[in-house]
Amino acid sequence: MTVDVQLKPVPNPCIGVCALDEHDLCIACRRSGIEIAEWGVYSNEQKRQVIRKVIKREAGDLSV
Repeated sequence: MTVDVQLKPVPNPCIGVCALDEHDLCIACRRSGIEIAEWGVYSNEQKRQVIRKVIKREAGDLSV
């Protein structure tokens, strides 16, 4: 039996090191302050969009 990826909850990327840098991004999980604050009300699709942004930020693209 396979689990539909769309229904599976997106895990919170927080690792417990909460400090924002000069770009308003967490130095640990690379989410913005707003993304962190609103994570609990985001839909799974919105959370996946944030994760895609985090991947780009980790690669050095701070424009997202």
